[in-house]
Amino acid sequence: MRKHLNGRPIVRGRAEGIAMVSRQPLGFWGGYSPTSGQIIDQRHERCGEFAAGKVFVFPRGKGSSTGSAILLQSIKAGCAPAAIINSNTDPILALGSIVADELYGKSVPIVVLGEEAFSTIEEGDRLTVDENGQVQVDRPGCK
Repeated sequence: MRKHLNGRPIVRGRAEGIAMVSRQPLGFWGGYSPTSGQIIDQRHERCGEFAAGKVFVFPRGKGSSTGSAILLQSIKAGCAPAAIINSNTDPILALGSIVADELYGKSVPIVVLGEEAFSTIEEGDRLTVDENGQVQVDRPGCK
């Protein structure tokens, strides 16, 4: 099955990857390892799993403004998610991606979807994010 979701690009870019879905917010400072791409927040439902190279779908960031530096470091190290999809805007993460683009010429696209569209993305969906914030969802096993 293929569907298209219209979102709002916070940081424009193109990316694709497998969806890693969490229904919990995540603070990147103390919650995400910039050198491995592993979620390290012991209280998070995805603790111990790796978001690097995946399209990380979670409601919003939380916590410290240092989260932008963690995302920046993970982009530099090649350990960042391929893209981030949220249901609420997180200016902290956006700042990290924007600065990475300025410093290193690479960024992580960040898209905000409405709650209804956001909730339709499932673990393992293949997602393609475009410059305009549209997300193409391809669900394995469905035609």
